[in-house]
Amino acid sequence: MLYEAHGIKKFVVVCGYTDLRKGIEGLAQIIEGTYNVSPFEEDTLYLFCGRRGDRIKALLWEGTGFLLLYKRFENGTLSWPRTPQEAVAISKHEYRLLLQGLNPVKPKVRISSATTAF
Repeated sequence: MLYEAHGIKKFVVVCGYTDLRKGIEGLAQIIEGTYNVSPFEEDTLYLFCGRRGDRIKALLWEGTGFLLLYKRFENGTLSWPRTPQEAVAISKHEYRLLLQGLNPVKPKVRISSATTAF
């Protein structure tokens, strides 16, 4: 469900660190209070990332109630925008890359210390 994102037209990356202990009400307050946007916008998926960068939550208004989604990556962390200046709009394809643990915007390559150059 979270990967396919059928019917979702807009993806909103919420910048900064989010306390992922928050539930639906707390995340909706962040959307309203920080961004002055209604969380009741249909077909809009709001994405939140915690400090560790290995977990994300998503909030979606379905017209009759909220859907709260959670994903924990087993390996690696996300490179998440921490300030509004780092925020970018992402497409559905970039969203899928994000859920695979890849950074669709400004990807970073980490070279292992065991790798030697010849």
